[in-house]
Amino acid sequence: MARMPKRMHGPAQVSNIAATKYTAPSYVPTTLTSVVRHIHVQNPSASPVTFTLSIGADGATTRLFDAYSIAANTILDHFCYYPLTSAEIIQALAGTNNILVLTIDGDENV
Repeated sequence: MARMPKRMHGPAQVSNIAATKYTAPSYVPTTLTSVVRHIHVQNPSASPVTFTLSIGADGATTRLFDAYSIAANTILDHFCYYPLTSAEIIQALAGTNNILVLTIDGDENV
């Protein structure tokens, strides 16, 4: 298998309800299928907005960002290395509906 760069999600607005933004492809065997390398969140509004992101169903034990405040008119660029296994999901939500813009980039096995 080869790794190919991929835009995994967005750019798209984030709702105020936890929603799946990416699902890793299902492969057999269920080993590493994707790697998240960059999470970009933009707040184009005049007020701070909180951002929550999890690997797996949203919950206190799966969160990478837990109500993280993103200041008005700023950008969060999180460069990372999060390996995902087959069918693993990423979920996100915002404190204010449809303000933040989320983009997720990484690599996927093909």
